[in-house]
Amino acid sequence: MAKYNCLVVEDSQMMRQLLVMALSRITQLEVFEADDGLIGMKMLAARKFDIVIVDINMPIMDGLKLIKHIRSDEVHSDVPVIIVTTEGGAEDRQRATLLGVQAYITKPVNAPKVISTVKKLLKIGP
Repeated sequence: MAKYNCLVVEDSQMMRQLLVMALSRITQLEVFEADDGLIGMKMLAARKFDIVIVDINMPIMDGLKLIKHIRSDEVHSDVPVIIVTTEGGAEDRQRATLLGVQAYITKPVNAPKVISTVKKLLKIGP
């Protein structure tokens, strides 16, 4: 049975499916999906998540705005956030760090890296 809830907020259906498939290998994790920041925000209001994976570039509400919302939300303010993005520049990384992001993974992602990062942040053993 899942002990942790994970929210994946990614507008690219293909990338979202890749992330969900990788995360499904972690048996302690139940994965939920949102295809933009606004839907992600509504899902965060409806349930408690233990970790959130966010893309930066999305329509309607981008990932950085969503992360600001997460950090200002009492329920989720200390939840680990992983950014998965094509934006690998130092400025983007710095903005993410200032928002309190725990990990920054640039696309194309590889499943083992995503899995190990999530396990490390949730303190799940091998």
